[in-house]
Parts: sequence; structure tokens; C-alpha cells
Amino acid sequence: MRVAHLSLADFRNYATAEVPFAAGPNLLVGRNGQGKTNLAEAIAYFATLRSHRVTGDAALIRAGQESAILRMRVESGGRDVLLEAQINRDRPNRAQVNRNPVRPRELTRWFSTVLFAPEDLGIVRGDPSGRRRFLDEAVVARSPALSGTLSDYERVVRQRTSLLKSARRGARSAVEATLDVWDAQLVDHGSRIMVARHELLRALEEPLRAGYETLVDQDHGPRLSLAETVAAACERESVSRETESAEVPTPGEGSVSRETEAERPRGDVSRETVAAEFRRALQVVRAQELERGVTLVGPHRDDLVLELNGLPVKGYASHGESWSFALALRLGMAVLLRGESAGGDPVILLDDVFAELDTRRRSKLMSAVQSFEQVIVTAAVEEDIPEGIAWHRIGVERGTVSVGSAEQ
Repeated sequence: MRVAHLSLADFRNYATAEVPFAAGPNLLVGRNGQGKTNLAEAIAYFATLRSHRVTGDAALIRAGQESAILRMRVESGGRDVLLEAQINRDRPNRAQVNRNPVRPRELTRWFSTVLFAPEDLGIVRGDPSGRRRFLDEAVVARSPALSGTLSDYERVVRQRTSLLKSARRGARSAVEATLDVWDAQLVDHGSRIMVARHELLRALEEPLRAGYETLVDQDHGPRLSLAETVAAACERESVSRETESAEVPTPGEGSVSRETEAERPRGDVSRETVAAEFRRALQVVRAQELERGVTLVGPHRDDLVLELNGLPVKGYASHGESWSFALALRLGMAVLLRGESAGGDPVILLDDVFAELDTRRRSKLMSAVQSFEQVIVTAAVEEDIPEGIAWHRIGVERGTVSVGSAEQ
């Protein structure tokens, strides 16, 4: 899979832009603030329907305009596909595939990319929301149909939470009568997401380990697991029941190990089992939810646990180790998608990443991705780019692009 051509109108700082890309390595080069990352952002939008830099679409529309138009011609499996997205300020977004109107989420079925960006350090060191976003984008990349499931789940969480808040204003009995209906939808969509996340972690385990070792020449035992609110609620209930029923506890009886069920990857557990746990957890926390007006359990409140050498990356790993873990996550996803996709390799986007790395890691990373069908790199200065590569060079200055070639 590769991007053949990108056209923009009123996107970010571009009134218009026409950018041809080549197979193999492409270099977008120009001083900071000229619009390089905006091009990478536009390409990635077709795979995720969101920006990796901001929340919401309004910032993607050029100042003073009501909409932005993105068109991208993709070559995949010997076939040309024209993808189009119209991002609107005050109306629903629109999309087309080969000039035929489709729902915007359909775009993700036709294009796959893995984006490496400075913001990736936030996956390792930032808040759980960034790790959940990584998980959800990864499961959609593997199974685009889950984009609709995630949207439906988010809608149910919003509406259910609004219902819970109304219980605090005195309508508790009416809320409780309605809550079961929303619980059923929450469990249906949420259990699909939870199973997909576990399947992702199981599939990503080996590519992550190999990617990390490639970058640092050492095996530090990178590990992924999930801290799940559903499992934690069910386990708290089980421990409470054991404690209440135990007349004379023996040493260690009823205790919880450091690696609880909430932090341990599942095996090949069925969605029915996950759904049953979810329903049980909702009953456990219902009184708390009604009191606080918040949906307390579900994938929207879970976290991805990252470890090196048996210790959490956040708080224990060095800056270099944290960067290597973040890069290994992206590299692992690229290898995973390459092996699973019928459309060929995902497009590799490296957005200003080399500026964050030392010379050795730059070379290691470029060597690891160079075999992919297309690699697109943005850089402020060419000195940051590994040597010995024949680039399709695209200069960017003040929202204007110029195409040439360069060899290092």
C-alpha cells in the first residue's frame, strides 16, 4: 500500500496543495512551522479520522473557512482508490470512496498507516487516556469495523452518564428503571472492545519484543497488560465475600497478589464470559454510580500497563528506554499489520521523530522500516536524517511544496 497523491484545500495552513509521493522513502523537509507535519496529519487522518495532535476537527480547518477538503489517491494490491474527506466546522463530516458517498468511518477500510510522532512519548509517560487512544486506534487498524463499535460505545457512555447525573437531581427511581436498557448496550459494545484489546495485546507481544531488541540490541522484557475496571470490581466483590464468610482466615487466605486478574492478559476468553463479568461489575458499582453520577467501569476507564524488566515503564524507565518502548510499540504494530493486511504494507509515517533520537537510534529505526513499501519522513534539517538513502524529496516552505530528489 502506498500514497500516490495528496490534494488539500483549506486544511491547516494550506489554501491548496498538490503533493505527489513515490514508492520507497519520501522526505518532507523544511524549517519548523512551514507545514510538514500538517501533510503527515492529513495522510494519517484517512486511517484514524482524527488528528494525532489535537482533540476535535475544528483546528484542521484553515482560519476563516467553513470546511477543509482532503483527497488522497492510494495504490493498494495493484488497484487505485480515491479517498475524499470533507471536514466541516458546523455540520457532520462527509466522505467519498471513488466518488461514491460513504460514511466517514468507511475510509478506514481502505487505508492503513503507522504514525511515529513526538507525541508518542505520551503513551509511555502520559495519562491513561493516551494509552486508551493507542489501543483503540490499533484495534481499528486491525479491524476497521470496530470503528463503529467504538463510536456506539462512546455514545452509550455519554447518554448513560447523563441518565446517572439526573438521578442526583431526585429522579432516582425512574433512572433505575431505565438503567438496565443502557447497561445492555454498554455491555454489548464494551465487551467487543475488551476482547479486541486482549487479542491485540496477545498478537503484539512478540513484535513488540523483537522491535525493542532491534532498537536497543538488548532484551529488557517489554510487556503489555491491561488494568481493567470490570475485572477489578469483580475481584473486589469476590475478596469482600471471602472475607465476610471466613471465620478464621489462614495466612494468605483471601489476599490479593500484586498481579491481580485486573492486570493479567486473558487467554482465549469468549465474549460471552467478558459480557457476563461486565454485567456483574455494573451491579457491583451501581450504588456508587448513582451517587456519583458517573459510569465507573468499562473500557473507557481502563489502562494499558507497560513494563520493562518487570517494572512499570512510567516512573522507572530512563528517557532513552521510554522512547525505545514507544518506538517499539509503533514498530510492532507495523509488523503486525504487515502480516495481517490483504492490502499490503501499512504506510510508515515518521513525523519529526529523528530530531528526538540519537544517531544510533535513528539508524536502527530507519533500518527497521526501510523494507516497507512506502516510508514518509518529515524533518526540519536534513542532518537529522540517516545517510545512504535515495529520497523522493519534497520541500515545504510557508504552505508551498516543491518536489525534487535527494540522495544521502
